[in-house]
Amino acid sequence: MAAGSDPEERYNPYTGRRMVSGVDDTVPTAAQLGLEPPRFCEACGRRMVVQVSPDGWWAKCSRHGVVDSTALGRR
Repeated sequence: MAAGSDPEERYNPYTGRRMVSGVDDTVPTAAQLGLEPPRFCEACGRRMVVQVSPDGWWAKCSRHGVVDSTALGRR
């Protein structure tokens, strides 16, 4: 099986590191408070293009599309 092809494989959207069950990955305080948009795709770990505006943000992965803060209820 090729790397990144596991459908259950997830990545930390703030650090880009692969999430491993039983291993805690630190999340920045600003992200915990909802003040920081994700910078990495949760599905593949690639760096995303992020646009922040006064009323929210959107982030785009070249493979998995756009995530918007309105979709996550953070606007």
